[in-house]
Amino acid sequence: MAVNLQLPNDVTIQSVQELAWNDVAIDFLLHQVVAEEFAATATALDPRFVNQTTGKLLMSFHSLVVRTPHGNVLIDTCIGNDKERPLIEAWHRQSTPYLQRLGQLGLAPVDIDFVCCTHFHADHVGWNTRLENGVWVPTFPNARYLFAEPEVRYWEQVHRDNPQHIFTQSWNDSISPVIEAQLADIVQPDHEVMPGICLQPAFGHSPGNVVVAVEAGDQRAMLSGDVMHHPVQIERPEWCSVFDQDRSQARLTRTELLQSIANDHTYLIGAHFAGPTALRVAEQNGRFSYR
Repeated sequence: MAVNLQLPNDVTIQSVQELAWNDVAIDFLLHQVVAEEFAATATALDPRFVNQTTGKLLMSFHSLVVRTPHGNVLIDTCIGNDKERPLIEAWHRQSTPYLQRLGQLGLAPVDIDFVCCTHFHADHVGWNTRLENGVWVPTFPNARYLFAEPEVRYWEQVHRDNPQHIFTQSWNDSISPVIEAQLADIVQPDHEVMPGICLQPAFGHSPGNVVVAVEAGDQRAMLSGDVMHHPVQIERPEWCSVFDQDRSQARLTRTELLQSIANDHTYLIGAHFAGPTALRVAEQNGRFSYR
């Protein structure tokens, strides 16, 4: 189900799906979590997030568009077309109608004012660029691309020290061309994008990982990127993704984020949540749940 939230003050949040993953093995995503542990959770019985026949996870790859009277913000740009990603077959040399789906929202690439990447993993930066006559060019030519300074510095160092690193290719085809085109603003991880939209530091999944907070009147949404990959991590925030780089910090960040939004009017919108995608979080006796 696509996100289509209408908030006060003429603010909307909508999703642009690139890819649905409907057969994700538990041990592909969650670090040292066995099937029996997962089956004991309430989330395991939710058919919106888990295939009840196979027991595999249902996930999504999508961007989020926040439309406001001050401009249009695109958060996380998925995998991208034509990218060399041989380690994950579903990502390799994709050809998806992502831009056409953006167009179904009434938006062309030139209508995007800001692009925010919560972090630089390959499935969050791909549509930063598109292939044009054999050259990677920025997809959103009128946008300022906002990159958190700790994330930029970390991946710059990785690129220099380990050119064969798994994410170096995405630096070359999805980050570097934007910087070279002088469309990138290197910002602090608590940067205000525009009134009502700001970045917040959420380190752990990656060294400079951020989330995006949206406030409109009495409503709030937390666009949480990969702080949580799957709703089961609301119920079990101590469970880490195999892709969390600093797992102890990721656990702390996840728990603190859930505490900050529980039992209020905040929508939690994950970068990979299937099903409803936008959830409310409740806390009772130190345990979290969603609705």
